[in-house]
Amino acid sequence: MADNNRTEVSSLGEFGLIDHLTKNNEIRNSSTVVGVGDDGAVIDHFGRQTVVSSDLLIEGIHFDLSYTPLKHLGYKSVIVNLSDIYAMNAVPTQIVLNIAFSNRFSLEALDEFYEGVYAACERYSVDLIGGDTSTSQKGFIISVTAIGEVAPGRFVKRSGARANDLICVSGELGGAFLGLTLLEREKKIFMETGSQPDLEGQAYIVGRLLKPEARKDIVEFFAEAGITPTAMIDVSDGLSSDLLHICKESNAGCVLYEDKLPFNDEMKAFAYKLQIDPTACALSGGEEYELLFTVDQADYEKIRSNPAISIIGYMTGSEEGKKIITRAGNKHDLVAQGWNHLGK
Repeated sequence: MADNNRTEVSSLGEFGLIDHLTKNNEIRNSSTVVGVGDDGAVIDHFGRQTVVSSDLLIEGIHFDLSYTPLKHLGYKSVIVNLSDIYAMNAVPTQIVLNIAFSNRFSLEALDEFYEGVYAACERYSVDLIGGDTSTSQKGFIISVTAIGEVAPGRFVKRSGARANDLICVSGELGGAFLGLTLLEREKKIFMETGSQPDLEGQAYIVGRLLKPEARKDIVEFFAEAGITPTAMIDVSDGLSSDLLHICKESNAGCVLYEDKLPFNDEMKAFAYKLQIDPTACALSGGEEYELLFTVDQADYEKIRSNPAISIIGYMTGSEEGKKIITRAGNKHDLVAQGWNHLGK
């Protein structure tokens, strides 16, 4: 039966499509001099330094449209890039968005995707300043480049952590991993039996996967409190993998305390129900987009005052290795078990 509400993308042509998708685009930043509609965008950060980050999201590798609403996907596509800018202690100001899609996507489907993109741009005061569209043989491919600004010399790399620095993380960990576990389980049951998914009221963990947020608030807190982290990364591959990135780039070791890891009560209860260790979810589960950072001990009182930040360990000399101390007081080597975007 034909879908009378479906508009074929081919009926618009490429330029018509871009005009359609960007007709409600808003400019929010004075640094955006020329936005969408020309051969290139023009930005001027008025003496501040520019930070650039790019991400590729591919259907079947990074997302599954059988349980990912297109509006959520548009939102998340922006968030994962803004998170990288915040992880440099910078403020995102612009994005460029490229998409490729097969003919199974209608104009209405692309509109839904862009609704999510614009919702994220509005929430984080970011301008969409350009991009491209193309057809793909199969599936949906999304490439986003984010641009941000930072005061000269205030950007934070992964390589500045020193022995005795405090290891801190924003928010709660492990929820996105459990959300993915639940959605994959329900998809498998649906494929085998046709029975409708039962998400067991788990809005928190499903939301952590499908609609994450970037930690704009933490970077704003650093500016207000006069804190410059010594090293920082966003938690996209799992806490253990990302902390080991900081250790490697900083040529340092670390001690992580299991009992200091921040968990949401709903997440913990569901992990126990599935007989999964919440700590394993935190260490191995990616796609959290929380900020993992190190600070000088002199900033302890300032950090402690923020309820959104947990102090979870400290950095050591590289010769002391990378360790985790369990609740029982045992010391183990910290190993990278994070999600590998390139497959096994």
